[in-house]
Amino acid sequence: MVLFVATFAAAADFSYLIYVGTYTDKGSKGIYAYRLDPRTGESQSIGPVAETDNPSFLAVSADNKYLYAVNETDHFNGDRAGAISTYAIDRSSGKLTLMQQISSLGADPAHLSLDRTGRYLLVANYTSGNIASFPIASNGTLGPRSSFVQHAGSSVNKERQTGPHAHEIQASKDNRFVFVPDLGLDELLVYRFDSKSGALSPNSPAFVKVSPGSGPRHLAIAPSGRFVYLVNELSSTVIVFSYQADSGQLRELQTISTLPPGFKGENTTAEIAVDAKGKFLYVSNRGDDSIAVFDINQRDGKLAFVERVPTGGKTPRHFTLDPTGRWLFAENQDSGTVNLFSVDPANGRLTATSHSLNVTSPVCVVFVPLK
Repeated sequence: MVLFVATFAAAADFSYLIYVGTYTDKGSKGIYAYRLDPRTGESQSIGPVAETDNPSFLAVSADNKYLYAVNETDHFNGDRAGAISTYAIDRSSGKLTLMQQISSLGADPAHLSLDRTGRYLLVANYTSGNIASFPIASNGTLGPRSSFVQHAGSSVNKERQTGPHAHEIQASKDNRFVFVPDLGLDELLVYRFDSKSGALSPNSPAFVKVSPGSGPRHLAIAPSGRFVYLVNELSSTVIVFSYQADSGQLRELQTISTLPPGFKGENTTAEIAVDAKGKFLYVSNRGDDSIAVFDINQRDGKLAFVERVPTGGKTPRHFTLDPTGRWLFAENQDSGTVNLFSVDPANGRLTATSHSLNVTSPVCVVFVPLK
């Protein structure tokens, strides 16, 4: 008697949409979409879903109905400014429908985010060195600005720091403050945030100064809200700050390099992220083309080096952890790949997988749940 054993492949569970923002100067059309099975890392390409100029950074509304993209340009409607585009998300098809495009109020917007209530959109304009906030209406569109702040000053690097360059904007966990790393000023600025009006006003003190020539770029906040981690683009370092929630004050605790000992090449850091449990921190190196992994001391927030993993491509401008925490998506801007790494929840270590998205000049990845 011959026994036949049937094997069945599990059907893919594409329970997330992935949107990839890009630069469009090398052939990309704009924003691309995929479906993701978070159990396996398998993805299914949908293709380009919005044709627009340089949608380099993306954010998703609190109800997952709308997607916001900066248009990182220096001219919009005759003004020296970039734009913010608002799209309605069709979760069945993944397609995006443009609802609105408005001025970002400054040239080359490099980052945008939502406040913790999801009622305001915050934007940082790199070349103009300013920030703004906009109220979000019930239909997802943006109203007239609720706040605008122009930075001023410079620092020691004569190529990169001749003026202010606001590079990111992010609300504190309790939504009472907003943090803005300014690469041109060597400052991490802190603003008081009025969640009723969307107004931004300087905290006291208004900023913390970092070592001259460091070039603050992005930050990550520990899930506890007790620590803030700042990555410095020009010095390839991470600074650990303790954070006082009542006053918004930051106190420097540690500075640590993201590079191998004795590294001699050119490198600029880009993205920084903390996992959902606050146990591990990740930073991307452009030049070394790697993700540096650090263990976070749960008592004092300080970092200990774990490993450094090649991203399998060139210039990882951005990376992100998926909502399940199983995968890290590394966007290699100059090799046109978004490579997936599995994350070991026990030690934070990364393992390269065979999963990859092929997108010209990828910059940013965001996720939208389908269930």
